[in-house]
Amino acid sequence: MTEHAYLTVTALTRYIKKKFDADPYLRKVYVKGELSNVKYHSNGHIYFTLKDAGARISCAMFAGQARTLSFRAEEGMNVFVTGDISLFESAGNYQFYVKSMEPDGIGALFVAFEQLKRKLEQEGLFSASLKKPLPKIPLHIGVITSPTGAAIRDILTTLERRFPLARVTVFSTLVQGSGAGASIVESIQKANRVQDLDVLIVGRGGGSIEDLWAFNEEPVARAIANSQVPIISAVGHETDTTIADFVSDLRAPTPTAAAELAVPDRVQLVRVLSDQQTRLRTATSNKLFHAKDRLTRVQKSVVYMDASRLYRPYVEQHLRLHERLESVLRISTDRYSNHYSQLTNRLDHLSPDKRVQMEQKALQTLTDRLQYVVKQNTTSKKRQFVETLRTLEALSPLQTMKKGFVYTEVEGTVIRSVNQLQKNDELTIHFQDGTAIARIESIEKGETNGTNI
Repeated sequence: MTEHAYLTVTALTRYIKKKFDADPYLRKVYVKGELSNVKYHSNGHIYFTLKDAGARISCAMFAGQARTLSFRAEEGMNVFVTGDISLFESAGNYQFYVKSMEPDGIGALFVAFEQLKRKLEQEGLFSASLKKPLPKIPLHIGVITSPTGAAIRDILTTLERRFPLARVTVFSTLVQGSGAGASIVESIQKANRVQDLDVLIVGRGGGSIEDLWAFNEEPVARAIANSQVPIISAVGHETDTTIADFVSDLRAPTPTAAAELAVPDRVQLVRVLSDQQTRLRTATSNKLFHAKDRLTRVQKSVVYMDASRLYRPYVEQHLRLHERLESVLRISTDRYSNHYSQLTNRLDHLSPDKRVQMEQKALQTLTDRLQYVVKQNTTSKKRQFVETLRTLEALSPLQTMKKGFVYTEVEGTVIRSVNQLQKNDELTIHFQDGTAIARIESIEKGETNGTNI
């Protein structure tokens, strides 16, 4: 029998892995296919299956490469991927380790744009009910843009031309490249801390989608949505559209247009004010004319020529009332004087002083008699009370009991005869100074001779 050297599974797997790793054709492989079973791990890795009509392969994209994606990998998306083929030893399966990924047919930035747009729209950040109205005449305008770009010159020139009364504050901001999104968010938050700011213009000049990408970042969109100051977006040219445009309170096609939308035109404003001034003067003149005409008619009226006609009837009526009042007062005074004299005479005749003196004497006499009667009655009652106490003491059974007499009870009933007793009854014997308990052992009845004791 021929002897063979058997390999372990681990050794065989490592050998095959070395073959994979040594093959230059399996390094930096370009593959296209459809994403399936996409899973984002908590550590940042992405695991998925890449498939087509005839086959499928397991793929992994580690966190370092996954962070470079500008879009989110989703189920069913067709993509171009680049990476290395190797063996996953513990499972014994070959696997595609993806280094980069691009959408098939459309750019990655466009996919990221559509994904974020869909997400924010579902949250309601584009709703018209959230749009804040712009002030008609802003006195303080904030501009968030690069201080060196063409956009700031266009905005400042337009604001100066249309409404030079407005004060402008420029928030110097990075609007392109790495860190631009964070710079825009910081400037929006800083502008919201300015107390008297009326409106904000956020934007920059035109460029490629990569140049404008900072205005498509989610933190920028949420900062615009959370701003308490109304924001006009002015990003790129008229054909450029960003997420910031959808979230802002008003979208302007260009920075120049944003400045025009932010402030009124002073020429038109002066024209409106002039028209209103003319209308006010005309209305005032007409009102004065009608008032003067009414005044002329009043001055020519009979009442105005003889004003006494207005109050003469009231004066005559007042005089008549005054005469009647004096007459009534005079009659009332005479009657009162007579009546007062009669009452005075009657009061003098019926003066109570004498009667009061008589009644006081009678009252004193009655008081003295009452005091005497009360004293006699009290003495008599006291004497009767003492005699009654003596009688009660003489008749009290306690006096009898002091001589040695007692009384007995059975269950609370006083015993007056042996006929009330039975053998074994328990007696309560009451003495003068206490009680005793006894039991009946025998009963002997005697003759009473008709006498009840």
